[in-house]
Amino acid sequence: MNGMNGMNGSNEKRPLRVIVADDQAAVREPLATVLGLAEDIDVVAAAADGNEVLETVAAGPVDVVLMDLRMPVLDGIEATRRLSEEHPEVAVVVLTTFADDDSILGALSAGARGYLTKNAGRQDIVRAIRTAAAGQSVLDRTVQDRLLATVRTRTPNPGPDPAPGQDSGPGQPRSRPLPDDLTPREREVLTLIGQGLPNRGIAEKLFISEATVKTHINNLFAKADIRDRADAIRRAIEAGLA
Repeated sequence: MNGMNGMNGSNEKRPLRVIVADDQAAVREPLATVLGLAEDIDVVAAAADGNEVLETVAAGPVDVVLMDLRMPVLDGIEATRRLSEEHPEVAVVVLTTFADDDSILGALSAGARGYLTKNAGRQDIVRAIRTAAAGQSVLDRTVQDRLLATVRTRTPNPGPDPAPGQDSGPGQPRSRPLPDDLTPREREVLTLIGQGLPNRGIAEKLFISEATVKTHINNLFAKADIRDRADAIRRAIEAGLA
């Protein structure tokens, strides 16, 4: 606990309640200690498997779980899926050594809001926790590049729309056109997301603040029915923007 609890004053924000989940004590304990040094993070538990994560979340309020993928008893992907179903208010940020397609797509499909490799530094992890808690997605650059390559490989070439009542065929997800009411700026932001840029990179590219980027992303996601950053990358590619 970092001592911020109990402060009075309407402008004081409580720290983010975080669980660190990793089956290796040599990883989770130092990581929990280091993250606890951030003024706005309170590490409420260190869990050795997915079941411990679920039990801790059920016992008390939690904002973010920093989740390893390969754990005994209940792995990180299944734990993430359970959290998404039972506690959708809890954000999951994956922190793992694995950046293969199955791990990335499995975690994001299960509901993870962020995905980092263990090459990430402390500041990157802290930033990812804050971003996920604020409702935004964050992907390690290596993961973004891998996801972009995967989506390009799996996205079918555009063709005629199927007739009403027909589907797009086995294994061929039907692409959704972007809505006409997207502003030019929202299209620019989607293009840059499709190129794998994080919010800070988009802000620098467009000479606007990160807060403004977040506003554009929120509006874009709502208008285009985009679920998360992975979905945004796919939609940008389908629309020929990336």
